[in-house]
Amino acid sequence: MNVRDLAIGERRIGPGHPCLVIAEIAQGHDGSLGTAHAYIEAVAKTGVDAIKFQTHIAAAESTPEEPFRVHFSRQDATRYDYWRRTEFTESQWRGLLEHAVSCGLIFLSTPFSFEAVDLLERVGVPAWKVGSGDVNNLPMIEHMAKTSKPVLLSSGMSSWSDLDAAVKKVREFSTPVAVLQCTTAYPCPPEQVGLNVLAELRRRYDCPVGLSDHSGQIYAGLAAATLGTNVIELHVVFSRECFGPDVPASVTITELKQLVDGVRFIEKALANPVSKEAMASDLSELRSIFGKSIIVARHLLPGHLLTEADLLLKKPGIGLPPSRLREVLGKRVGREMMAGALLSEEDLE
Repeated sequence: MNVRDLAIGERRIGPGHPCLVIAEIAQGHDGSLGTAHAYIEAVAKTGVDAIKFQTHIAAAESTPEEPFRVHFSRQDATRYDYWRRTEFTESQWRGLLEHAVSCGLIFLSTPFSFEAVDLLERVGVPAWKVGSGDVNNLPMIEHMAKTSKPVLLSSGMSSWSDLDAAVKKVREFSTPVAVLQCTTAYPCPPEQVGLNVLAELRRRYDCPVGLSDHSGQIYAGLAAATLGTNVIELHVVFSRECFGPDVPASVTITELKQLVDGVRFIEKALANPVSKEAMASDLSELRSIFGKSIIVARHLLPGHLLTEADLLLKKPGIGLPPSRLREVLGKRVGREMMAGALLSEEDLE
């Protein structure tokens, strides 16, 4: 395996491998363990490869003074209160991982503190996802990289120098890395998605690249798939009527299924370039059905000089093709012909 590839468990990611599609639940469960498990069941049916949550430990990552990015909650006075209310225990995280694996999903969760990294390491996550806000948190990235598990970096608020330093830190430990283009806007408008950045990420770091999409639509992901991205991550909710700060930037379960189907369709199309000549040969029978021929428009006597008024172009395409119409004009027919007859070489003098 070279730097252009990585593996999460047995799943290879990089050029020549299917795009890894990650359903990001984040805090969409709103602290309900049952809802978190319900999301696992729902997204598994869409064909995604992985499900991702966020592991927040309020006392380890936040302070009571942390303000809301969007003051969406009537029950939490501060964001610290929100993180604390929506925490899961270690055994609950282990149960979520086991459930996801039993459904054929890769289980991921973004840690937001050293303690969260250690918890998820004990739980057994197969890879790390670094949120946009922690790309310059090199001590925590080092803590992840030392495990030798692949690191996926989101770049939503990062300059090139920030990303350079983060990628360098991961590679100091010979740990595989992927970098995801991301714009920290909820929802992200199309003019800020940054599809052009994918190619630059690939050139700059020679590693798997992806799109962490906050547009709330499936279009950016499909476009990224067409450009050959290796990872697509997007937020998912049961309904746009759900509670939480990420809802405006999320797709529904139905839309997620459409995205996955679209990505696989695009991959198959890109992996099978078409030869126009071979296709024309393979479809020759259909050409005779859908194509047209030169047809006699009215009763003609032997020796008649053909004009445009004498001829029509109609199906099926088993006679002289329309491309020869100009060629036959001005020629004489050698036999009597009835209206509707196919014109052939043998009919011309």
